[in-house]
Amino acid sequence: MKRNIIQTRDGSTTIHIEEWDECYHSRFGAIQEAQHVFIKKGLSLFENESVSILEIGFGTGLNAFITFLEFHKFNQKINYVAVEGYPVTLEEASLMNYVAELNAENNRPIFEKLHECNWEEPHVLSEDFIFTKRKQFFADIDDIEKFDLIYFDAFGFDVQPELWTVSIFKKMYDALKKQGVLVTYAARGVIKRNMIEAGFRVEKHEGAPGKREMFRAIKE
Repeated sequence: MKRNIIQTRDGSTTIHIEEWDECYHSRFGAIQEAQHVFIKKGLSLFENESVSILEIGFGTGLNAFITFLEFHKFNQKINYVAVEGYPVTLEEASLMNYVAELNAENNRPIFEKLHECNWEEPHVLSEDFIFTKRKQFFADIDDIEKFDLIYFDAFGFDVQPELWTVSIFKKMYDALKKQGVLVTYAARGVIKRNMIEAGFRVEKHEGAPGKREMFRAIKE
C-alpha cells in the first residue's frame, strides 16, 4: 500500500495510507493527540511509580518518544514495550519532524535509536527508561498481568475492525495487571461494548483536538 508523509494541523507529520485514506495519527494534530490521549489521560495517572507500558502500534515512534520526553515530570521509572506488525522504514521515520516540533534536538539520538535498535531486545535509553520493540501481530500477544498501562493506538475501526474485537480486548485485559489502564483515541459504541464484554470498566473522556470523546478502560 502506498504511504505518503503529510502534515497535520498542529504542524507535526504523520503517514497517510492512500488506499485506506487512513493516517497513523490524527489529521488534527499528531503531537496534540499523543499528548492528550496517552500522556494526559494515561501516563499521568501513575505519578511517582514504576510503570510498565504496552504500546499497541509502534508506528512512527511518536508515542514512545513523547513518553520519554515526559516521564521524568511524573517521577517515574518506565519499562516500555512497543508491538508492531508492519514496521515503518528508517527512511519514513527520518522524515518525521517530531524532534523539531517538540523542541527536542538534544534527544534526537533517542528518537533515532527507537527506530534503529534491534527488535526483541531490551534497550536502555536512560537509567530509568527501558525500551523493547516486538515485531508481532496483535492477535499473537499472550502476556499475562505484565503491564500497568496500554496505549491502544491501532488503525481505526473503519479500516481494521478485526483489531477492535472482544478477542483482542480480552488479550489486552489479560496483559494488564489489576487496576491496569488502557487508553485509546477511539470512542465508538461497538468498541465500548467489546471492551465491556472483555471485562473492562469503560470511561468516556474528552477527546484530543478535533475529536469529541475518547475511551479509558480499567481492569478492576
